[in-house]
Amino acid sequence: MFIVDRELERLQRAGTPIRVGMVGAGFMAKGIARQMLHYTKGMELAVISNRHVEEARQAYAESGESDVTVVRSADELDDCITRGRRAITDDPMLLCDANGIDVILEVTGTIEFAAHVVMRAIARAKHVVMMNAELDGTLGPILKVHADRAGVVITNTEGDQPGVIMNLYRWVKGLGVRPVLCGNIKGLHDPYRNPTTQEGFARKWGMKAPMVTSFADGTKISFENAIVANATGMRVAKRGMHGPVVAPGTPIQEAVNWYPIDTLLGGPGIVDYCVGAMPNPGIFVLGTTNDAIEKHYLSLYKMGAGPLYCFYWPYHLCHFEVPFTIARAAIFRDAAITPLGAPHVDVVAAAKRDLGAGEVLDGLGHYMTYGLCENAEVARGQRLLPIGLAEGCRLRRSVTRDHVLGYDDVEIPAGRLCDALRREQDAFFFCSPPSVRTETMANA
Repeated sequence: MFIVDRELERLQRAGTPIRVGMVGAGFMAKGIARQMLHYTKGMELAVISNRHVEEARQAYAESGESDVTVVRSADELDDCITRGRRAITDDPMLLCDANGIDVILEVTGTIEFAAHVVMRAIARAKHVVMMNAELDGTLGPILKVHADRAGVVITNTEGDQPGVIMNLYRWVKGLGVRPVLCGNIKGLHDPYRNPTTQEGFARKWGMKAPMVTSFADGTKISFENAIVANATGMRVAKRGMHGPVVAPGTPIQEAVNWYPIDTLLGGPGIVDYCVGAMPNPGIFVLGTTNDAIEKHYLSLYKMGAGPLYCFYWPYHLCHFEVPFTIARAAIFRDAAITPLGAPHVDVVAAAKRDLGAGEVLDGLGHYMTYGLCENAEVARGQRLLPIGLAEGCRLRRSVTRDHVLGYDDVEIPAGRLCDALRREQDAFFFCSPPSVRTETMANA
């Protein structure tokens, strides 16, 4: 951050701001827009795209920007950029095609739609910043392959827990301490929550109930921790993670006692979470060292006797931090958090209630499924269904609550890009994809 701010100030003085095109105009997107327009130097939110263009207009208006232009072609958008006018559109591909856009910021939380946008952005040599854990946790590794081939950066964001965790992970490694657990501090975890139970909270904060539900039912944290695992090489210790529940207000420093130490010290490390600890909603990293002198100093600095040491950050500030990620990508070609290579952890779909044959699965944070972290080799070996691909699938058979769905349990809709990219991801990293039924819903 302390290098990024200086560089943004330099771009501001030079009159050469980073020009951003944002896809999405929901709750988080509105916060990002305000942050960029009011408080971020050296960066210009040139255009917002949203399915309903009036929502894009509203995102600008809530930041005090009412003079915007509706554009219907990349040329019109480039003309607006040249003239210093802000633009809105319902076509996200214009942002990808315009010459004047440097970075595409994807903030929709969708899978299929966002996959089309990100692939187009990469094809047009645009850096991609995703505030979209769902897409990253489902297809991030193969999207990174495409981005590398195109010579552009693809990254998830600071502000969301994965980027904040990764910043702390890199810092701890820089101390000479080996990170062995990357963790998330939660206040609630109940896999059976749904949009009805979460409607009141969502209304209070001006959010959508399915988004809030995905936080409560564990789907979101599963995606976030999968992203961290894929960026660090870590795994999960068990399906769904340990997720210890502690007395409210328990200091997070006590986390050194909550996880199986042999698992932490003897492998590549794990991603996990806890419920009830403070500071909430912070993040933490457990690290270790074999250096006796370093242990002496860590004890002196009140970090404990080891072998585990707890480092933490007391908050994550969501939209406030996103511009730093954009600047890192555009100026330094540095990803806040991006896959190392092959996926290490997947997010698989489990039944939130008893489900009947013929039912069509609804979306993330709805009534029918919740997400669980599972090691990628296990998910692949058992042909488990990624929850990022579950929406729109029709059940071939009835299943009971908590059943972890597999490809054999469902019929995949025909013609989706997300499925094609997933097959490509499996083939690229594992030589061949798992056999997936090809029957379409139309043939059912």
